[in-house]
Amino acid sequence: MTSSEKHREADCVTTKEIRDVAPAHYVLHFKSFSLFAKNNMEKYESSEFEAGGCKWKLILYPNGDKSRNGEDHISVYLAVSGTSPFQLGGEIHVAARFSLYDQLCDRYLTEQVRAARLHALKAECGVPRFMPLKIFADPSNGYLVDDTCVFGVEVFVIKSSGVGERLTLKESTSYTHEWKISGLSKLGDEYLVSDVFTLGDHEW
Repeated sequence: MTSSEKHREADCVTTKEIRDVAPAHYVLHFKSFSLFAKNNMEKYESSEFEAGGCKWKLILYPNGDKSRNGEDHISVYLAVSGTSPFQLGGEIHVAARFSLYDQLCDRYLTEQVRAARLHALKAECGVPRFMPLKIFADPSNGYLVDDTCVFGVEVFVIKSSGVGERLTLKESTSYTHEWKISGLSKLGDEYLVSDVFTLGDHEW
């Protein structure tokens, strides 16, 4: 079963859907999720994982990323692990798909953000308002059951193949070259070759 919905959150366009397939690249299981709030833990960074030839971390704000208008929501981000990809002005183009497991229906709510360009000044992308806490915390919705929940992420690194072309258009101009031949009727089967002349950027 799949349902799609496009909407705008912060400055990124996202697409939501419900699917049966588990996240391909990383799954994060939480037990005793309520301890985040009790221990005043603002965010959690996952262990490092690899996808698309790069190393990443999944970052979760259990009570919302308030710096990006994520109050009263779950906030999720994908972050590059380390700074080495960005040395000498490097950058990574990536699209991410975040998932939350519905334990009652055995399905995944997924949200994909549009492709982002990550660099030294912007090393993560994600969804500040992934899900309202009120909906997430209600056990009847299946996302937080017995204080347990499961998040996941898929990472799609966009690499250029270097194939393309460069085209320079020039204004079309009409040229005329005049060649005077004397005694044409006396040439018989012989043929003549004119002197070289230049039209445009070429010799003829």
